[in-house]
Amino acid sequence: MAKEKESKVKNENKHFMKDVKAELKKVTWPTSKQMVNNVTAVLVIVLVTAAIVFCLDFVFGAMNKYGVEKIKENVQSKEQSNVVENVVDKNQNNGENTDESATDNNAGETQSSENTENTENNTTDNKENN
Repeated sequence: MAKEKESKVKNENKHFMKDVKAELKKVTWPTSKQMVNNVTAVLVIVLVTAAIVFCLDFVFGAMNKYGVEKIKENVQSKEQSNVVENVVDKNQNNGENTDESATDNNAGETQSSENTENTENNTTDNKENN
């Protein structure tokens, strides 16, 4: 059985190769002039495409380089101005906070003295009522 399968496979391979030869004989091959024209057309198209891609790469690379540099400069200048503004704000807030805290302390003292007077009055009133 194994020998029959091997011979059958060999016959199929021989038949396949004969079919391939027969199909290749049916193909109409281009003439040498047509081949030169086709190769030239392909090479020209490839070169034009390569030139376009090169130009676009160069232009976008330059735009990216200078664009990124400008963005970095803008970000750095904004960061520096923000730092300066924050320092100025902190200094102003520290000055205002000391003034406000003094005012708040005075108001708190006034309120606490009023509260103590009210409680003293209430306690004396309660004693008198009892």
